[in-house]
Amino acid sequence: MIKVTDKAAKKLKELRESENHSSDHNVRVKVKSGGCSGLQYDLNFDNAISEKDESFEDNGMKIVVDKKSLFYLLGTELDFSDGLNGKGFQFNNPNANRTCGCGESFSL
Repeated sequence: MIKVTDKAAKKLKELRESENHSSDHNVRVKVKSGGCSGLQYDLNFDNAISEKDESFEDNGMKIVVDKKSLFYLLGTELDFSDGLNGKGFQFNNPNANRTCGCGESFSL
């Protein structure tokens, strides 16, 4: 399961609206190969759910994760920062042994 902070939920709702997605578009989180540490996060809106997906809701946001990615994401918190040291979504992943400087990729 992925926890969604208040800031992240607010920003996700703003983005969904600004991108003209309806409320049936869920937040899809995926882990794929790439980035400087070997694995990277992918975050987008999607209105499809397959039998290979797990879905859950936190802080008013429905999150969809494919079962393979869920292994890497268990216990992760999705946050949003708009501070001076960087702006954007941040994944606070307790499973990551190493993350890159930008925080967009990780390794186990």
